[in-house]
Parts: sequence; C-alpha cells; structure tokens
Amino acid sequence: MARAERVPHGPLTGVRVVELAGIGPGPFAAMLLADLGADVVRIDRPGGAGIGIDPALDLTNRNKRSVLVDLKAEDGPAKVLDLVERADILVEGYRPGVAERLGVGPDACLARNPQLVYGRMTGWGQDGPLAPRAGHDIAYIALTGTLSMIGKPGEPPTVPANLVGDYAGGSLYLVVGVLAALQHARTPGGAGQVVDAAIVDGAAHLATMIHGMLAAGSWQDHRGSNLLDGGCPFYGTYGTADGQYMAVGPLEQRFYEEFITLLGIADEAPDRWDLTRWGELRTAVAERFLTRTRAQWTEVFEGTDACVAPVLSLREAPHHPHLAARSTFVEHGGLTQPAPAPRFSATPASVRSGPARPGADTDDVARDWDVPGIRTSSTDDNRL
Repeated sequence: MARAERVPHGPLTGVRVVELAGIGPGPFAAMLLADLGADVVRIDRPGGAGIGIDPALDLTNRNKRSVLVDLKAEDGPAKVLDLVERADILVEGYRPGVAERLGVGPDACLARNPQLVYGRMTGWGQDGPLAPRAGHDIAYIALTGTLSMIGKPGEPPTVPANLVGDYAGGSLYLVVGVLAALQHARTPGGAGQVVDAAIVDGAAHLATMIHGMLAAGSWQDHRGSNLLDGGCPFYGTYGTADGQYMAVGPLEQRFYEEFITLLGIADEAPDRWDLTRWGELRTAVAERFLTRTRAQWTEVFEGTDACVAPVLSLREAPHHPHLAARSTFVEHGGLTQPAPAPRFSATPASVRSGPARPGADTDDVARDWDVPGIRTSSTDDNRL
C-alpha cells in the first residue's frame, strides 16, 4: 500500500523512523530527526521509562507519535517488526545485546527490511571491555579526556550538564551517522546497515582540534592554562557589580583593542601576549567589570566588535532581542522551547506538535503505516 501523503515540514519529510523508547541521547536524536520532518514513531513501553518527568513536558518527544508495545509480551516483537518493515531508520539505546534478546536486534530487523538503517546509541559502544557496563554522560567524557579540559586549575573539573557527552558526542553523531547510512541505502546497489554511535567515540572526536594543538605544543594538557579553556584573561567570564557575569572573547587583535578601550583599561593593560603578566591582566579586567552592572556593561559593548556578551540564564535567553528576532526560541502549547535547527530555505522545519503522549497515536500510526496489527482492544485504555 502506498504511504499516506504528509504535508512537507522539513527536508526529511517522507522518512520514517522507529524509535525504541529510552532516555537521554536516543530520544534527542530522534527529536532532531522529527524536527527535520521525519515521521518518528516512538515505541513506548507500558508504564513509561521511569525518569520522573511528566510526558506532557518532555520536549524531546515533540513532533513524534507514540504507540505502546510491550516487547516482553509474546506478540510484542512482531508488532515492532511490522513497523520496521515500513521504516527507513530505527533508533535504539539499549545496552549491547538487549535488543537482540527482545527479538528486535539488527539481524531480525534487517532480515525483515534489508534497506533499514539500524542506529544504535550507547555510551561505551557495541564492543570493548566496558561495552556491557552501565554508565552516564559524566563517565564517558571523563574517560576520553574531554572532561579534564573543563574548569579551573587546581579545582575539580566542571561538569558541563550532559551537553558535551549525551547530546554533542552522542545524539548529533548518531544523526549524522544514520543520515549518511540512509544516503548509502538509497544509492543504487546500497543497502541498510548498523550504525554504532558511542558517546566515547563522539566526545573524543569533538576534541580533534585540541589533540592537534597538543601535538603542536600549543596546548598544555592541564585545564585552565590555554587560550580556549579559561586560562586566557581575554577569553573567559567576569563578575559584575550586581553578581551577574559577562563573557569575553576578543581573540583577534583589532577586537581586543576595541575591548580594552571600551572597558577603560587601554592605558594600563599589560601586553596580552606576555604570558607572565596574564595574572595582572586578568586582575585589571576583573576589577573593572566589578564597577558596573551586567546591564550597564551590556549597553557599553552593544553594537561593537569587542566580542563581549552578557551571560544569560535559561529563562532570560528567549527574551534577548537577537534571539527573539530570529525566533531561536518558540512557544508551542504554552511551552517555550528552542526552535528546530539548523534552518532550510526551501524546506523549513517547525515545531508541529507537542510531546507525544505514550500510546496516544496508535490508531493513526496503524492507519498511516498500514500496520493494523499494532492496534489492540486496550488501545484507548493505554492512552494518557
């Protein structure tokens, strides 16, 4: 049966994705695919994932649809495989071997659909000594050396939320991988394949430039001592009179000259390339910033090339004039949230629907994907 026509909502319109529900980087990767227009069907388990967040507020499930399937039930794997037969991509984030034990591993899925791209999202990867072990973002970035770069010297490394590991080193690499594999599958003679996206691999890869600088002798292997890790007095953050912060980053000479002039220390600032005087320069910059509030300094540097910006909170950011003008944040269903990114001139993406409620879309998916077997007599009872 031909696929149901869908109104274009991004460059991936027409691509079908099955997401086996999990937490963290897998759902975020699937959200990105959904933001870009893919029809993402999330297979939720009865009882939910257990992360304690109201499904109505879980923004990583926006633009998706959900069906409930108990993979441990006798007919559970067959229902998923019916969807897999009609899908282009599958995303799962189980420990190695779990999907196989549940009957929806790569062999079973590719046997049913040889063109399928099977995306696997884990922290340690599908092989190696740590592959079967539990872990979270902080352990993955710790092992790769990435965490060691973040923070002040002489203090414990600073934890960068779960952005560097789960989402940058995990989700984004999975999305790049499955889209590259999809391109291959759609090439004459191409076929489906398994994409092993490990956070340790992605987090290590993110530091490629740093490893090059380390080899060249232009990066010291301890934090807070380099140009881009807070060790440099003209690349960092400074407190203001009202307890807020400004971010400073005028690396180029012409930008730096504008910075120290507007800051009011041009006549007293030591040579910025004399590393022995970086302490003096940092003190001069810090003391000057403490003489005014964040709002006052924002006004001073507004419209200049001094590369200075106020450090805004999560609640403040959507109201910044630049972000508001670009609609970097949007409101949908009463929830303010980051808009889909990046942007496309011919196939714009958008937030089309709020977070998928577990099981709420079973009938629609059964119809649109022509998989009547996923309907059950208890469908209505399972909706939240």
